[in-house]
Amino acid sequence: MCMNDCIFCKIIAGEIPSSKIYEDQNSFAFLDITPINPGHTLLIPKKHSRNIFDTDDEVLKQLAPKIKKLSTAIRDGVGADGINIQINNEPIAGQVVFHIHIHIIPRFENDGIKPWKGKEYDKGEMEEISNKIKIHI
Repeated sequence: MCMNDCIFCKIIAGEIPSSKIYEDQNSFAFLDITPINPGHTLLIPKKHSRNIFDTDDEVLKQLAPKIKKLSTAIRDGVGADGINIQINNEPIAGQVVFHIHIHIIPRFENDGIKPWKGKEYDKGEMEEISNKIKIHI
């Protein structure tokens, strides 16, 4: 089910300590050791997969309601004004541990964290990009 050299698999197995928030037969959630804000939690499936590209659809379906449950508990527990949900996939997108994990990050008024700035499409580019994506669905 898990990989021997994966740090998150070792956390699930109890080989590495963590501050567990939630656990059931399919998932495990714990506080991030380098939080963006207090309460920053990682939700991971117990079934190992690298990232969203190779995670079973059934595993993703099981995680969705837990994201909501944990987000509500974190918001209420730390008094957050909002929540960011994030999955980093591959190193270029910031993935450091190669076991899919969902960041649930509490946000506070004036916490100094700014979302990335969007860019506008050039004329005709949006339709071109849309078409390139749709042929792969």
